[in-house]
Amino acid sequence: MTPPGQVIVLNGAPRSGKSSIVAVIQDTFEGPWMNLGVDVHARHMTPTRLQPGVGLRPLAERPEVTALLPRLYAALYDSIAAHSRQGLNVVVDVGHYGMEPSSPGVLQDCAGRLLGLPVLMVGVLCSIEVIMQRRNAGQPGREGQYTTGAPDDPIPAPVRQWQDAVHRPGVYDLEVDTAVLSPTQCADLIRRRLATPAIGPTACERLATG
Repeated sequence: MTPPGQVIVLNGAPRSGKSSIVAVIQDTFEGPWMNLGVDVHARHMTPTRLQPGVGLRPLAERPEVTALLPRLYAALYDSIAAHSRQGLNVVVDVGHYGMEPSSPGVLQDCAGRLLGLPVLMVGVLCSIEVIMQRRNAGQPGREGQYTTGAPDDPIPAPVRQWQDAVHRPGVYDLEVDTAVLSPTQCADLIRRRLATPAIGPTACERLATG
């Protein structure tokens, strides 16, 4: 019987560096690593009129998208679980922000769908100052996709919403800070954590049981 693949969930705000860590994991970790994160889901699976789908920011006024979030996340996490059960490793970059109050229970439901599988929940931290530097600098291929600052509004409200909400409740097995660590250094910390036997309930188990 094929053992389940490892699942790594990277949770953090947009431009916190999650995608860069994913790239290092896919390029350097042993075995096949499938990326089933928010970029893949929002850009390649979600209809344009419903984008960004699971990438919807906290308190965004998109009721037609908000109503779908529980099902979108349920389907995403069922897919993650299915890949793991086929022996494929999965890395997932998301921005969960607890889903309260618009979609209560979504984060708990997502974690419950991964119970029984090897899951590492990683909080990807980054100061808002560094996030704004990255947003203002832009990113090739993603022109116009990120809110930037202006002289009269250096940190726009949507960016503050992400920063304030994305790490609630902040239940993780590991935290990495991309304001001070490179993607490679963050990936190395994740690699070392995977090699360390877990003591007590995992973050996934704690989230699933509330």
